[in-house]
Amino acid sequence: MEKITCLTDNNEPVVFFVLEQTRINGKNYLLVTDVEDENVDESQDSDSEASYVIVDDDDELEYVSQIFAELLDDVDIEK
Repeated sequence: MEKITCLTDNNEPVVFFVLEQTRINGKNYLLVTDVEDENVDESQDSDSEASYVIVDDDDELEYVSQIFAELLDDVDIEK
């Protein structure tokens, strides 16, 4: 499991753990959690310039949630 650190609007670091990732219509989506699991790998320095945006459109969130639910059929996704 990959570990990424994001900055809040107040420049405070928040750590997330990537459960799954997929590409839909040219956009990369990450399914993350704030709960650590064993076997976590640090993200590489090349990821430091990535920009992450929380999906806030309800229709887009519903669609992406369904895709992740299919990819991870044993995971309960909370929105």
